[in-house]
Amino acid sequence: MAGTKEIKRRIKSVKNTKKITKAMELVAASKMKRAVNSTLASRLYAKYSWEILTSIAKSVEELNHPLFNERKTREIKNKILLVLITSNRGLCGAYNAQVIKKAILLFKKQGLRVDVVSVGKKGDVAMHRLGVNVLASFTEFSNNISLSEIIPISKISIDEFSAGNYDKVLVAYTDFISALTQKPNIKQILPVNRTDLKELIESIERKDAEVGLSQRSQADYLFEGDKMNLVSALAEKLTRMQIYQMLLESNASEQSSRMIAMKNASDASGEMIDDLTLMFNKARQANITREISEISAGMASVS
Repeated sequence: MAGTKEIKRRIKSVKNTKKITKAMELVAASKMKRAVNSTLASRLYAKYSWEILTSIAKSVEELNHPLFNERKTREIKNKILLVLITSNRGLCGAYNAQVIKKAILLFKKQGLRVDVVSVGKKGDVAMHRLGVNVLASFTEFSNNISLSEIIPISKISIDEFSAGNYDKVLVAYTDFISALTQKPNIKQILPVNRTDLKELIESIERKDAEVGLSQRSQADYLFEGDKMNLVSALAEKLTRMQIYQMLLESNASEQSSRMIAMKNASDASGEMIDDLTLMFNKARQANITREISEISAGMASVS
């Protein structure tokens, strides 16, 4: 058994660690609240953006725009651009590991070449370690992410896809479900999937019919001027908005994961302190018992 001095030193060390993890837990909880509020506030805008696009997509056969068109067989290069969203800092549980693992599964698909635009230092380091080609890296984002900060990421995605360098643009991010649950996900943002849009329209109409709202009027959009320019601008804004929403979701997930990880660390530190305190008391009691025994033996030998 370790000596009492050694145990006291370990107890002090664990107590100091617990103070740090508790402080980080409180900071993460505060940041999580702001991040969740931003995420929930922007979801409504993202939802209405999709509704506008789905309304326009009713005439999807008429649309002939690069951002809507799947690559033809002869044009397919089996190249994908992946926007990987991770955090700049660690100590957030399995948050980074899960989304990076999701990306690695994509890399392992045969005949597929994947280039990465990394958002966050952890993803950037992991991709360089794996030898993946990192097209661009973004690590300097403010605590409260603004839509203007997303412009360089969306511009690279749109420009590279429009130039025909990639067949698809995907985003690997983490969906915020609750403070305890976050789900890593990979979503295609380019080309805008016409099939998905049609299915979404049909599902909305089915749900309306089920609740007796089939008569609900839907907006018809009249185009003035160049329809293709309008659709192009709309598609670009939608792409930017999707990336922004995914960053907000990931940010909320990161802070939630960090809060839970630090809470678990604080709880584990408390249990370790209890165990070490018990060990210290046992060691001290053993020392006292030994000293009493030695004194008794000495007195017996004298008498």
